[in-house]
Amino acid sequence: MNPVKFVRVFSVAAFLCVGTAASIYAQRDDKQGDKQGKRDKGGQQHSQQSQQRQQPPQRVQQPQPQQQGRVQQQQPRAQQRQPQRAQQPQQQQRAQQPSQQQPQQRVQQQQQRQPERQQPQAQRRSILGQPQRTREQAQAWQQQRGWVQKGGWQGHDSWQTNRARQWQSEHRSWSERGGYGGYYIPRQTFGQYFGRQHFFRIRSRPTIYMGYPRFYYGGYSFLLVDPWPEYWRENWYDSDDVYIDYDDGYYLYNRNYPGVGLAITIVL
Repeated sequence: MNPVKFVRVFSVAAFLCVGTAASIYAQRDDKQGDKQGKRDKGGQQHSQQSQQRQQPPQRVQQPQPQQQGRVQQQQPRAQQRQPQRAQQPQQQQRAQQPSQQQPQQRVQQQQQRQPERQQPQAQRRSILGQPQRTREQAQAWQQQRGWVQKGGWQGHDSWQTNRARQWQSEHRSWSERGGYGGYYIPRQTFGQYFGRQHFFRIRSRPTIYMGYPRFYYGGYSFLLVDPWPEYWRENWYDSDDVYIDYDDGYYLYNRNYPGVGLAITIVL
């Protein structure tokens, strides 16, 4: 074999071997580059994910400027409220001034009303039966038939004949009779059993004494010195609620006929 040909063949074979080796190494390098690229991409993604995970604290911190702005906005509001609160004591003082004046006005009003109130109290004492005469004086007045003075009802012998024909003209008040001269019921007893809040029924027909109907209630004997009205039922003593009250003298009132008072006196 020609040495020259042998050298050419050997060089061609060597060149081919070197090319294949270079291509193999190039493929390996390409694979390694792809792997590194993938790793780089994975690292970038991992870093992005880590950054995204770290972002929530940034989001929490982002509202801080807004919160500062709110705090700054609240501060002026608080400052605005302070003057209002400072004004409130002044307003309270102003509101208290009339309240301090009110007791003075009330005292003045009470002083003005005292004379008006004293009169009813004086009348109330007499209404409650405060004694104004002795028992002997009351008995003497009763024996003299003091209630018939100045045209009082003379009285009759029966229950039916003591009925009025025209009560408005035949009735006499105690002031028209010259005043009440009989016995007074003690104050405590009057408050317990007498007055418009204590109704009762006589039940049995009154008997005639000294020419007038007589009935009992509350431990006392009463004499009806006025005729009973013609428009009342004959048995009103049993069917109607009545009560005894005082107005410059004692009167018997019928609940069915308000304002109609029959003059009565205590029998001793």
